[in-house]
Amino acid sequence: MEAELAAQGFSALGSEARLQVVLTLVKAGRAGLTVGDIQARTGMAASTLAHHLKFLTSAGLIEQEKLGRAVINRAAYSHLERLAGYILKECCADEIDISACCAPAGEKSE
Repeated sequence: MEAELAAQGFSALGSEARLQVVLTLVKAGRAGLTVGDIQARTGMAASTLAHHLKFLTSAGLIEQEKLGRAVINRAAYSHLERLAGYILKECCADEIDISACCAPAGEKSE
């Protein structure tokens, strides 16, 4: 992942409201949620939610699918995983004692 793409993703998550929307969609799983379901779970006004969904979609953090009259919103898990990997790829790179590293045991590079 390029730094510019990572910065765009992290910037999109920099709003408490957008972070709440992404976490709500992650909790919902791969089935996703309609806009009305997200609104019910977050308590956001419809116009505010629409703004945040547009922002998150353009950042690639959520995916939208039109099913009839409904729009299903899903977390873009692969992109979210790449963002997490981007920030953690250098985990403990400067540690002298690699056993003190914060990365899970299977991910430590020696």
